[in-house]
Amino acid sequence: MNRLPTCCAPLQHHWPLPRPIPGAVLVSCAFDPARLAADDFQRAGIEPNASLQRSVAKRQAEYLAGRVCARAALLQLDGRDYVPATHADRSPIWPAGIRGSITHGKGWAAAVVADAASCRGIGLDQETLLDEARAERLAEEILTPAELQRLDRSQLALSVTLTFSLKESLFKTLYPLTLQRFYFEHAELLEWSADGLARLRLLTDLSPEWRHGAELSGQFCVNHGQLLSLVSV
Repeated sequence: MNRLPTCCAPLQHHWPLPRPIPGAVLVSCAFDPARLAADDFQRAGIEPNASLQRSVAKRQAEYLAGRVCARAALLQLDGRDYVPATHADRSPIWPAGIRGSITHGKGWAAAVVADAASCRGIGLDQETLLDEARAERLAEEILTPAELQRLDRSQLALSVTLTFSLKESLFKTLYPLTLQRFYFEHAELLEWSADGLARLRLLTDLSPEWRHGAELSGQFCVNHGQLLSLVSV
């Protein structure tokens, strides 16, 4: 049927981040789990798996919103009508020759896609800004000792949220290329600037190409208490 689910607001085709990625398409939408209708999956033409059918409304709505965005992004990119299924590790299954990433947070979802010929890997992550108290509690779990030393405590909540989000985006970028899991302590945020640009470094070997010391660029934006980050290669 391929209509917009009741729980989703109209799609936005935009690029809210500071630096466009050539050939990449980003689509987002707001969603409300309280508005999830019994026929929303059928309405959207998306088949939920058994696990998703048993899950709560929040999980169903965020999955549905993310897949609706992904399908719209692919349609804009190359005209194909395709909804990414899910690997056993819960990562999306993209068509051959496509790189992509899906993210969802509190009432908002987005997907970004690009042709593999122009983009080898791409990761997108959205987070609600932490409050100061939670940022203080989580800092030592998320930040490396070097990051803690560089931490600007006048921007504690933003710094910790940004480090978390960029490392999530980094994982989404490199995991499909290496099939190696890594964690917060295996990468560090070297620097970031108010104009939304950042630089990260790997602290572990993932593959012969992606080794300890490799550096990658990232970018981010903050709107209404929500942080969106992206890493690409």
